[in-house]
Parts: sequence; structure tokens; C-alpha cells
Amino acid sequence: MHAMMPLLQSTDFPPITRDDLLTLQVNLGYQCNQSCLHCHVNAGPKRRESMYRETIEDLLGFIDTQHIKRLDLTGGAPELNPHFRYLVSEARQRQLHIIDRCNLTILEEPGQEDLADFLAQQQVEIVASMPCYLPENVDAQRGKGVYASSIKALQKLNALGYGKDNSDLTLNLMYNPGGPFLPPPQNSLQADYKQKLKQQYSIDFNQLLSLTNMPISRFGSTLVSRGQFDDYMALLKQAFRPENLQTVMCKSLISIDWQGYVYDCDFNQMLDMPLQTADHRRPRIKDLLNTDFSQLPIQIADHCYGCTAGQGSSCGGALSE
Repeated sequence: MHAMMPLLQSTDFPPITRDDLLTLQVNLGYQCNQSCLHCHVNAGPKRRESMYRETIEDLLGFIDTQHIKRLDLTGGAPELNPHFRYLVSEARQRQLHIIDRCNLTILEEPGQEDLADFLAQQQVEIVASMPCYLPENVDAQRGKGVYASSIKALQKLNALGYGKDNSDLTLNLMYNPGGPFLPPPQNSLQADYKQKLKQQYSIDFNQLLSLTNMPISRFGSTLVSRGQFDDYMALLKQAFRPENLQTVMCKSLISIDWQGYVYDCDFNQMLDMPLQTADHRRPRIKDLLNTDFSQLPIQIADHCYGCTAGQGSSCGGALSE
């Protein structure tokens, strides 16, 4: 695995500062039942990092103090954290909107047979990884058999009401390119997804969200190994659109790692670029209960071009069309 930070830290990306804090994005650990080529956290079945119950309580204390309204849970497979359901239940009691970034195949894993029912009962929004509607493309990127398992999981979610008209259960799909290129326009791609999945499998969903592959971690290392890193960075920089700076996700979000350390975004977390504080300490979430996050500077490096290229990219999909 190549170290990416030395290739990214010298940057001409424009400085940005925070707006009001709206979303707490929490990485519950790096253990996953898949090992995807594009994964920017290097998650996999052999990873054992997992957030402890004590840190979960710190998160809940921060939510109460800062009056957070949206909790975005990621991993690895966040559902594999032993405290996942406790955190979801506690957050729902506080009337938070909860997003579970689900790889779909976790719903078919032994011991997770009732997971979909739990998510529906708690009215959790599901953002499900689905990098293509073609089986050969999905299996090439995510592993043999992943497509078939994902289709079964989507049908299970539909049966519970997820993604259906007149339902409060939101099911969004997440697309990312299969190589070093930008996503196509999100709206036209969504139309293709809806047609293909409905026609072939009677699957419904609410929205398709597109995410640009970031030149970090496993994907970045693959680019370096194949001699494609410089070309990909040139592509991102040439496609830079300054208007996307106003809506990048880091302006209203902070990212928490499995140990409770705080970052401007999930990508900075993987590059070990902690959130900047006035005393220059490496902050944990329990240290920031009374912090005013508005106007704080955001740590930047060359990978930030990935969020501002073309239609833009965020955990909520494209920033513009």
C-alpha cells in the first residue's frame, strides 16, 4: 500500500471555512464483509478496529450538547459494530435523522437476518452501495457474487416499504465509477438505474447519489501502482468548478473515527489530517462539547479537488448538475 499524503499535501486548492455544524458522520470501525477496490478506508474482513461503548457515550453527549440533528453512520460495515443498534436506538429517541451507509450484502450475513427489520422500525435512511446496474461491473469492483446478494437485499428492503411511493422509509443508492474517471451526470444515470432495476428485478428506490473516487487509500494506491495517479489528478484539477466550494460537505459536517478523534471529513480521516483547533491539539469528540465550529478553517490537500470536480461530489451525491 502506497502512502498517499506525500503526493497530496502540497496543494493550490483554495482555503475554505466552516458554516454551521449540521451533521455528525461517524465511522464505527473498519471491519467489513467486503474488500472493494474503490474503498477509501481500506476496510475488509480482517480489520478489527471498532468503536468502543465509551466512545459511543461520548458521541451521545456531544449530540445532546451541540443539538445535532443528523447522524451519518459509516464504516467498514457500520452494522458490524456491536454497539450499532444501541447507538441507533439512542439517537432515534433524540429524534435524529439517521443515515446508514449500507453495503447491502451485510443484510444477507449470518446473524444479521433481522437487521433490515430493525432499520425499518427505527426509520433509518439507507444509502446503499450499488456501483452499477450490471452484474459483471459490480462483481469486478466488489467481489464475486456481490451483485446477486445486493439484489436480494434490495428486494428485502422494498418488501419492508423502503424506496416505495408514499413511504417514510428512504432508500438511496450510491454510485461510484469503476475506474479513474468522473461520474456521468447524476440525473441521467439515475434514470438508467431506475429503468434497469425496475424492469429486471421490480426494484424501487428514491434517489441515486454519485460519488467521485478519491485518490487516497486503496484506490489511490492502485492508481500509483498502475501509473495513473498523475493523470487522474490532472483530470480532477481540470474539471474544478469554484461554485462547488459553497456546498462541499465539510462545511457543515465533522467526521469521527472509531477512536473518537475528529476530522473535517471522512477523506481527511483516512489521510490522518485532524480537525484544526486553536491550541493545535489532536481533538477527540469529548473535548469539543462547547466548541463553536462556524468559521473554523478546514484542512485541505490535493484530494479536495475530488469533491469539486465537474458536478461535484459528496456523501449526499452531486453538488450541481
